[in-house]
Amino acid sequence: MDYRVQGNDIIVFEPDLDLDETLDCGQAFRWKKIPSDYECTYEGAFLNDKLTVSQLSKGSFIFHNTDENAFISRWISYFDFETDYSELKRAFSEDETLSKACSFAGGIRLLRQDSWECLISFIISQNNNIPRIKGIIDRLCDNYHGRFPDHEQLSRETADTLSYLRSGFRAKYLADAAAKVADGSADLAKIAEMPIENARNELKKIKGVGPKVAECVLLFGMYRTEAFPVDVWIKRVLAEYYPGGFPGYLSDKAGIAQQYLFHYIRSISKDKE
Repeated sequence: MDYRVQGNDIIVFEPDLDLDETLDCGQAFRWKKIPSDYECTYEGAFLNDKLTVSQLSKGSFIFHNTDENAFISRWISYFDFETDYSELKRAFSEDETLSKACSFAGGIRLLRQDSWECLISFIISQNNNIPRIKGIIDRLCDNYHGRFPDHEQLSRETADTLSYLRSGFRAKYLADAAAKVADGSADLAKIAEMPIENARNELKKIKGVGPKVAECVLLFGMYRTEAFPVDVWIKRVLAEYYPGGFPGYLSDKAGIAQQYLFHYIRSISKDKE
């Protein structure tokens, strides 16, 4: 990744990024595509740091109204710009199915999210669709004057007071998560450093956190790239292409590989319909 400062903007050059593939693939829910004169433009946030970013052309981007300090301290990490995705895709492409998946959507990157924001987001995501997930998160932030509430703030809520979210059964899970994080019984920083099985078990002590949500929090919120979320699409991939199991040599980066496979299988399934 290379960049240069241009007035109040940062111009970024990164061949292994596509905004549509990365920001609209279901790994984060605070990004919205907005009209612009560019190839595409998104508005979004990481906790309470807001950003507007546009794709100028393949591999070329503009981070609007962002100073160099903010870019270095927040957005380089968030977009995982310090990871060489060309090398990752080279390793993945030793596998025939992953080679096709990487060729199909080679601009996907893992977004390195905040563990708290990610936990709340994926609790909301259960049995839900992306537009509704985004709507619930928008209402949550609107209630806190446009900011994503921290665990102390949210721990003062109950399932009843969260009725404004219109999140259904998920409200009681949100209240439980906030209470456990606030009182330290779910220490997200410690969980992130645990052996992976221990981390999974600790996360699943939070009401409403099952295997899939736990894997998503580990992967997207704690950058545990060995985590491997499995939904109906990935089950289909595993059954059709990996009946003997996912390749062991990719286990430490299986979560990133899963992102390519998820996008690929959904897209080719739609083409067959």
